[in-house]
Amino acid sequence: MKKTTTIMLFMLSLLASAQQQTIDQKVNDLLKKMTIEEKIGQLNQYTGDNQATGPITINPNKQAEIKAGLIGSMLNVIGTKYTRGYQELAMQSRLKIPLLFGQDVIHGYKTTFPLPLAEAASWDLQAIELAARVAATEAAASGIHWTFAPMVDISRDPRWGRVMEGAGEDTYLGSKIAYARVKGFQGNKLGDLNSVMACVKHFAAYGAGVGGRDYNSVDMSERMLWETYLPPFKAALDAGAATFMNSFNDINGIPATGNAHLQRDILKGKWNFQGFVVSDWGSIGEMVAHGYSKDLKEAAYSAITAGSDMDMESNAYRKNLAELVKEGRVSIDLVDDAVRRILRKKFELGLFDDPYRYSDEKRAEKALNNPEHRKAALEVAEKSIVLLKNENQTLPISKNVKTIAFIGPMVKEYKENMGFWSVELPEVDYNKWIVSQWDGLQNKVGKNTKLLYAKGCEIEGTNKDGFAEAVATAKQADVVILSIGERRDMSGEAKSRSDLHLPGVQEDLVKAIQATGKPVVVLINAGRPLVFNWTADNVPAIVYTWWLGTEAGNAIANVLFGDYNPSGKLPMTFPREVGQVPIYYNHFSTGRPAKDENSTNYVSAYIDLKNSPKYPFGYGLSYTTFDYSGLKLSSTKIKSNETIKVSFQLKNTGKVAGEEVAQLYLKDKFGSVVRPVLELKDFQKVKLNAGESKTIEFTIDKEKLSFYNDKIEWVAEPGDFEVMIGTSSADIKLKSDFELVN
Repeated sequence: MKKTTTIMLFMLSLLASAQQQTIDQKVNDLLKKMTIEEKIGQLNQYTGDNQATGPITINPNKQAEIKAGLIGSMLNVIGTKYTRGYQELAMQSRLKIPLLFGQDVIHGYKTTFPLPLAEAASWDLQAIELAARVAATEAAASGIHWTFAPMVDISRDPRWGRVMEGAGEDTYLGSKIAYARVKGFQGNKLGDLNSVMACVKHFAAYGAGVGGRDYNSVDMSERMLWETYLPPFKAALDAGAATFMNSFNDINGIPATGNAHLQRDILKGKWNFQGFVVSDWGSIGEMVAHGYSKDLKEAAYSAITAGSDMDMESNAYRKNLAELVKEGRVSIDLVDDAVRRILRKKFELGLFDDPYRYSDEKRAEKALNNPEHRKAALEVAEKSIVLLKNENQTLPISKNVKTIAFIGPMVKEYKENMGFWSVELPEVDYNKWIVSQWDGLQNKVGKNTKLLYAKGCEIEGTNKDGFAEAVATAKQADVVILSIGERRDMSGEAKSRSDLHLPGVQEDLVKAIQATGKPVVVLINAGRPLVFNWTADNVPAIVYTWWLGTEAGNAIANVLFGDYNPSGKLPMTFPREVGQVPIYYNHFSTGRPAKDENSTNYVSAYIDLKNSPKYPFGYGLSYTTFDYSGLKLSSTKIKSNETIKVSFQLKNTGKVAGEEVAQLYLKDKFGSVVRPVLELKDFQKVKLNAGESKTIEFTIDKEKLSFYNDKIEWVAEPGDFEVMIGTSSADIKLKSDFELVN
């Protein structure tokens, strides 16, 4: 059987190789027929005239340029009618090269899933892949070939608005999620009708912008780049990602768009990436504003030589590349390489066989109204919710409760639940499509439960006129639910914030409601970690709901009433104050470490703030409890070609079934370079019934012990290690030591 399987795999490999050779032959034959202008056209991407993710540029000659073969790709063209219409124009060109249609399908298409950062809080790779799979199915049915996702930037600074779009602060978790999302978007293979090309962004280190400001500079060591920021990109490439997008920032003085070290040396060189690289919106032209390029022509020169294949919206290639080739400054081989990479993907997608194969109105109608997609959205939303606090078993709420007051500016909102980077289809009535939090609660409670409502205040502003009504409403209830947080567009691109506290007078509203003496549950809707110290210290129950998408109301209601036991864990550290930022769990060891969170005397600490975060990485509560015991290591000494099996008993010691994310951390006690205080190296999400126990096993190998030394070599150095098993990075339940020997 094993021999037969090996032969089959070998034959499939040969078939795939033959198919690729055939595509390469077709690409080369087509390339020979193309003029320089037609080649450059393939490197040119325009936006549609409607939705945009940057400053809209209206080009009255767009249709004529498509007919002339001077545009190779478009973005922000929504729906089969419009993608087919533009494709028909492309079919009037001399060589009839089809267009590529791209779109920011970040966390769903018609069916909106939780924000990517919220999905990361699920620590559930299958659920995350499922969300991307549904998004791809809907987008592909609507004429989209290509999504500008996943964003895999590591970020340790919640001031940066784009943290909502990634997987948080940890390299290991981020790499696993990057792999899952690419697999979800691309499915079994490119060319399947429910597959879209993934675009891994932003290459590279965009999440490390100075001060948490979007588009800002990044200055970091090569070792930090390789060890912390590049691994999620490599994981996405290993998953088969079709395309990459470079980033807006400069890194160590060189804009990423014109950075040959990133794009030529690492991505296309060391990693042998065969797909193509697209610029971010206008980023080629922005090298002029960086002060790196004298003008648009010099920016085009820097970008093409550095490895940027497609120009999104800056018109730098369209206006200057032919002249640069004619002058001999840019080799035609560079242009041909970029064109070849793009054409190859168009062939792989099957667009030369049928340019309209993704623009099928009947298939779109079916995909966009598939009831299974809503079920998936509900499942992922439930898994993304994090229970931060639950004193006195305030939650779950009894289904026999007589009166509930639901208060706050988010309660009856619809589109707010979509969060930033959501696709808005013009034909959809979102007040009917999205389940609001009020609707979700109404769907959940029985006829014997009375629901009361008061808005209390707006998301922003200083007006407290609604407080009196809110307090009076709360006094009539047996339990109060408060829904507060950010507007959905307060986290996202160009949404950096210097103040992470709850906006407006919302925390004052919490204080007024808490003063009634009623049991209070606070729901916090946000796209990033916020600061809410008074609420955290005084309110008995807090649920971090992020922005959960289409099924937000039902998911929240299921958690509030215990029909789903929350299992989310934080993918980012929550600071006590903005002054702690950047803050992250796996910081380097220092020569003067603080002994505890109150230690301040000549140690690495603040004198006016505890050293610990408000909520640590990996933290999240459940309606049940878990016990960790019986840690065993298969060996206390291993060689580099050996492994250690780590096992322990995990038991559900509560009264209800629940899921626990058991986390394995390692500490390299001594190294040739300073190492982090601990690092996540594995995790398992385990479901246990009440009273059930299970043996959990992890494997530690050389890969988990390796790091980049000062020569940027990936090494595992002999020495002492500590293995830690915990329920969060700050709550380690089991520890043991072992040694790596020569």
